[in-house]
Amino acid sequence: MSEQSARRVRAGHIEREAALDILQQAFVRGRITPDELSVRQDRTLAARYRDELPPLMADLPEARDYPARIALATRRTWKPQRSPAVRSDAVVDSRAGMSFSIMSSRSYDLSPGQTLVRNFAWWGGDIMDLRDVMGPGVIVVLELHAFMGGHTIHVPEGVRVLDETRGILSGNDIERGAQGDGSNGTLVLRGNQFWGGSAVKLGERPR
Repeated sequence: MSEQSARRVRAGHIEREAALDILQQAFVRGRITPDELSVRQDRTLAARYRDELPPLMADLPEARDYPARIALATRRTWKPQRSPAVRSDAVVDSRAGMSFSIMSSRSYDLSPGQTLVRNFAWWGGDIMDLRDVMGPGVIVVLELHAFMGGHTIHVPEGVRVLDETRGILSGNDIERGAQGDGSNGTLVLRGNQFWGGSAVKLGERPR
C-alpha cells in the first residue's frame, strides 16, 4: 500500500447515501438531467474513498448540506429504523430496525416516503410492492439477508436495480422487464445470502 493511499479514508454507506440524497435533490430541482443523475449515482455507489464523493457534487448548491447530512446520519446509526407499517407482528431489533421472516411470508406495500427496509429471512421471505415509494430521483435501499430463503419485490416500470448483495450459492433474479432506465428511481439491493436470493418482478404484487 502506498503512503498516499494509506492516508485516504474509506467511504461507507453513510457517506454514499448522503451524496445520493444531494444528487436526488438537485435532480428534482432541475439542476441535472436524468442522464447526469444516472452517471453520478453510479459513480457514487462505486466510490471507495471519501475524497471521491465531493467532486460529484461540487457544482451543486445542495452540496453545502453534505457535512450536516453525514453528521445527522452518524448520530442516528444505532436508532431504530421504521419497518413497514403493516408489519405489526414482525420482531424488530431495537438497535438496527431489523425485522425477521422465520419460516413465514408476509405481503405488503411499502409506505410513501419509506426508503430503507432491513429484513432477515430464514426458510421464508416477504412479498413487497414498491409502486407507492418509487419515483424520479428516488433511491430505495433494501438490506435483505437470507438463509435458504428470499423475497419477492414488485417494482413499477423505469426503476433501475443495482445489486450489491453478497452471497454463497445464491443470487438475485431480476426479470428483464423489471430492470429499467432509472427514470422512475433506483432500487439498491444489499445484504448477505446463503442458498437464497430475491426475485425482482415488474408490476404489482398479487392481492
